[in-house]
Amino acid sequence: MKVTVYNCRAFDEKELFEKYGKEMGVELVLCPDAPDMENAALAKGSACIDIITSPMPGELLEAFAKVGVKYVTTRTIGYDHIDVKAAKELGMTVANAPYGPYGVADYAVMLILMTIRKMKRIIERTNIQDFSLKGIQGRELKDLTVGVIGTGRIGRRVLENLSGFGCNRIAYDLYENDEVKGAGVPYVTLDEMWRRADVITLHAPLTNDNYHMINEQAIAKMKDGVMLVNTARGGLIDSQALIAGIESGKIGGAGLDVVENEFGLYYYDHKSDILNNRELAVLRGFPNVTVSHHMAFYTDDYVVTVVRDSLLGCKYFMEGRENPWEV
Repeated sequence: MKVTVYNCRAFDEKELFEKYGKEMGVELVLCPDAPDMENAALAKGSACIDIITSPMPGELLEAFAKVGVKYVTTRTIGYDHIDVKAAKELGMTVANAPYGPYGVADYAVMLILMTIRKMKRIIERTNIQDFSLKGIQGRELKDLTVGVIGTGRIGRRVLENLSGFGCNRIAYDLYENDEVKGAGVPYVTLDEMWRRADVITLHAPLTNDNYHMINEQAIAKMKDGVMLVNTARGGLIDSQALIAGIESGKIGGAGLDVVENEFGLYYYDHKSDILNNRELAVLRGFPNVTVSHHMAFYTDDYVVTVVRDSLLGCKYFMEGRENPWEV
């Protein structure tokens, strides 16, 4: 059994891949680079490839299919970077490697707190020994209504985390969850969410139907000074509308772990590069916007889980066994 691993990080993943590969009897080809047309040949002889968030359009999947790849697994929960339709047409199986919800949920609450307490401004001032108070007066969660969009595993953990802060919690999801209702959190419509929430945190997958769900029209319906947190997918928010809302003061602050058009930027060192993402540059420049590089998931537990389970999924596939990670 042979698996080709792309985007393999030497500093945290390599040792784990070698450990689990040996335990599972899987031969590994470890490549530090993202999969592309030039290195697809590395996968010759491998039934499976193991990737992270690199885009996998139809033409690239076809190149892998030609060298014999039948199974593509991503070391992420989301798989919107893979053209699943094209993969199926090529006879390829797509799988993911879900990790525990706690890391992202904790991070989301951290961003909420940082945003309402203006932590970016505080840190920047402290770094230059400006210990003044004007302009950094924050708010308390107990006085706010927090709206959670998406009540899957992560959204539910965020609601649970928030329960100890005394804030009013409301939720939106296409599919209402009994656990959420049992915790006393009411489901509301999106229009009611926009109207009532002081803070909105996103925990929904990106689909064609919810692309740019937070747009100019939605922002116009929100409270003045609303604060937005996104640890899900950048495409849920229209970046241009977000920038306009911040510049007008309609949006009081944002905590963003994801942004639009981030593929090819994050997880690489671009210190000396001109980035081809103007919206990201603008957002980073605002004093009331905290931007991190899509790493809310990044914990000890995450790394072990995705390396182990992505390889285990490959093993199950090659052995013809039932695979819980197929999408």
